[in-house]
Amino acid sequence: MITVRNGMTVYKSATAVKRKAPTARLILFVAAVAFLWSPAARAAESATVTFSLDFPGSDPAHYSIAVRSDGRGRYECVGRISQDSDETENYSTEFMFSDATRARIFELAAQADYFSRPIDLRKKKLAFTGAKKLSYKDGQRETAADYNFSSVPAVQQLTALFQGAAATLEFGRRLTHYHRYQKLALDDELKRMELEARAGQLSELGAVKPVLQEIYDDGSVMNVVRARAQRIMEMGDAVPPR
Repeated sequence: MITVRNGMTVYKSATAVKRKAPTARLILFVAAVAFLWSPAARAAESATVTFSLDFPGSDPAHYSIAVRSDGRGRYECVGRISQDSDETENYSTEFMFSDATRARIFELAAQADYFSRPIDLRKKKLAFTGAKKLSYKDGQRETAADYNFSSVPAVQQLTALFQGAAATLEFGRRLTHYHRYQKLALDDELKRMELEARAGQLSELGAVKPVLQEIYDDGSVMNVVRARAQRIMEMGDAVPPR
């Protein structure tokens, strides 16, 4: 390569020119790494949306569901051990939300401004349906809002989604107990679960697949019960989440 500098001809080798190219690539690489370790990127990776409900006299009287941005979920509740018992238990389980549901939850949270504003529709004549709370937390902010009923569409959709998942997880809790201690109760419980699943009242059936699989694999359980558990598992695999 030939250049002219102060009236003099200067010769540069092609190798010297080419050595500049890696520098640009190095800058891009460093910039990408810096972004991945930026507070905004770390906040997005560690974000959590949580829904909780307290409703004395109902079963469960309290529960909460948390979902992280990587899809990991946790369900906690205080509920009766079985439908024919007044004894309660503290129960918790971890599971994975489906990718579609996880993405939808965070999309709706964004639409609701991450619950940074009041979301409760304060009308005296509204029936009490439980003290609800939606909260959002990441590396940069932590917000929450309480409500009984909300007119915000995104909040209404989140409420329905979380309540559908909670109903599924409650079936999982009771089925775990019945399979361990009261196998004759499995048939009625699975009948109700199948009916509610077909009516669209349950979501995230995959969250309770492990207990359904255990029931199906148990040769000491009646064949009709095992067949019902298999059908519900197949519904969870086939029906997309709401």
